[in-house]
Amino acid sequence: MQIADPVREDDQQAGGPARERRGRLWEIDALRGIAIIAMASYHFSWDLEFFGYLDPGTVGTGGFKIYARAIASSFLFLAGVGLVLGHDPAIRWRVFLIRLAKIAAAAGIITAATLIAFPESFIFFGILHAIATASLIGLVFLRLPPVLTLLVAAAAFAAPFYLRSALFDLPALWWVGLSETLPRSNDYVPLLPWLAPFLAGIATARIALSRGAFSRLRGVANARWKRALSLSGRHSLGIYLIHQPLLFGLVYIFALAFPAAKPDPVQSFRTNCEMTCQKQETAALCTRFCGCTLDKLMEENLFEPLNAGKLDIGTDARVAAIASQCTIEAQTPQ
Repeated sequence: MQIADPVREDDQQAGGPARERRGRLWEIDALRGIAIIAMASYHFSWDLEFFGYLDPGTVGTGGFKIYARAIASSFLFLAGVGLVLGHDPAIRWRVFLIRLAKIAAAAGIITAATLIAFPESFIFFGILHAIATASLIGLVFLRLPPVLTLLVAAAAFAAPFYLRSALFDLPALWWVGLSETLPRSNDYVPLLPWLAPFLAGIATARIALSRGAFSRLRGVANARWKRALSLSGRHSLGIYLIHQPLLFGLVYIFALAFPAAKPDPVQSFRTNCEMTCQKQETAALCTRFCGCTLDKLMEENLFEPLNAGKLDIGTDARVAAIASQCTIEAQTPQ
């Protein structure tokens, strides 16, 4: 995704000589290139899980979950850095609005495409939506003291731990990130806490500018690997838009020829149940709840029709009764 052009916007407007004199910060491009490669590797793992080559829940838990959060944080941090580099010493409104329109349009494409492909978990506020929104908010912090920006970043990070409320459970407010019930989405990057790395990037870049750190990054990407990474970074928006459909299509074609072994439906149910439950409850409670639910579905001969899609888990009264009973049992002290 095109987080920001590390060449200052006045260089772009001034023409060739200024551009040659200042040059690009290939190091910033390279960091963005590394981030887009990391994102592609994560999405490839997601594709492998979707087609059954990895166990259900693999990419949403453990090390993969940390990996995904690190990637999103790096993109947002670099977006904050880029906003400072692109608008020092003054905001270039025309360039800013053009860039914002490109990111917003790309975000709209992602939403529309995933709504068609995955209507139950489409991306309504993903990484591009977060960058576009944070960019607007970030304008306020371009001239504020970096220490104040870091304090606001810390508050944004902490907000979901202390300010969640049922008031934000309305779908129209899911983008804020303070709802008590987490919505289903294949890429959910709400404003809180994800504004935090963006503001941290702004503060870091402001401090680096004040100390002349960026002026020492005017080296030349003469090695092939440097050029490859910086090129990926400069075209990260295009890569972001095409890499997942390409990877998904390749895994799909492979799956047609070499389909993955069908997973154990009992284990898959337990894994998916616990993964969904742990978004709101403790692991111990979820283990008891899911074990109880599975046992009772088996006792009443409901597991097979449920697994086959013949029962609607959201409307079937028998399933609802089991869930209610198992919730009480799971919450009862042992």
